Amino acid sequence: MNKWNFTRNIMGVRVLTDFGEKHGVSRQQCIAGSGIKITDLDSPEEVVSAEQELRTIRNLQALLPHVSDLGIRVGMCYHYTTFGMLGYAIASSPHARAALEVAMRYFNLTFAFSQFEARDTEFETIVDVDVSGVPQDVQHFILERDASALATAQVGISNTNSLKRIRLPLPLPKDISIYQQAFGVTPEFNSDKASVILDKEILFAPFPQSNALVFKSCEEQCAQLLKRYESNIGISKKVRNILAQDINTNMENISKDLFMTSRTLRRHLIEEGTSFSGIKDDVRMAIAEEFLLVCRLSVDETAYRLGYSSSQTFITAFKRLKGTTPHAYRNKMLG
Repeated sequence: MNKWNFTRNIMGVRVLTDFGEKHGVSRQQCIAGSGIKITDLDSPEEVVSAEQELRTIRNLQALLPHVSDLGIRVGMCYHYTTFGMLGYAIASSPHARAALEVAMRYFNLTFAFSQFEARDTEFETIVDVDVSGVPQDVQHFILERDASALATAQVGISNTNSLKRIRLPLPLPKDISIYQQAFGVTPEFNSDKASVILDKEILFAPFPQSNALVFKSCEEQCAQLLKRYESNIGISKKVRNILAQDINTNMENISKDLFMTSRTLRRHLIEEGTSFSGIKDDVRMAIAEEFLLVCRLSVDETAYRLGYSSSQTFITAFKRLKGTTPHAYRNKMLG
């Protein structure tokens, strides 16, 4: 499993959909094909898989190609409060260096896909940002977003920018103003790797809001959250995730992937109030939404890619599950 492939709170997806809405993209368009429901976005207890967030990111890239430096702009929307209990642990830390350590210790409570590694020199703390394990089509976005989010959060906690320099393995853009706004410095482009260099003296300056008792309590709750997130993704969500990768696989193959018999899988799904056919219908409709709203495919092409025997079969199934035809649905969502 990739290090970024952990179950995460839905707040990261919510930031993406809020950004999309500000730029004229509906929530439904943002999450099309992800298997996330609109109602999930308003549930603070909801968790999603990394693949579901990646699908939302891909949708945003496809829907907003005209928004330059998309990752930087999205990253600027991540304040320390976005991270929930981890954010409070960060804010109640003794100082910014300790806050960085707690963020890395509870990395799976962040929304990052990059890997962060911090090291100290005499006067600086260097944070290397590695996106080499992230799918290539989203690497640029992830690097910009995660680096920008790191810079935005550290200023929000201390009201002081400890960032001295930043190196990015990206070509020099025509307009660097948004980078200067996000980081407070002009980045060094065309670098061999991504690094954020922080002023060590500022990092170790005591936080005025530091509280040892609150910090300890927040850390304990972060540990509990990690356990809950790891166990909170039920069998039905696991089946959904597998089908999202291969809609044509069958129940027997998925049972083997989950190390159980098909009979046991069926029983688990019944206990969770669903069925294999119901989940497959949901996933098919989620993928159909992506094809219709994001890829702008025709109804015929969508039916073919989803494995329906004919366009009419697809239209009938879509109307049964969505209450309207694919064409009418697209016209409604795209205005």
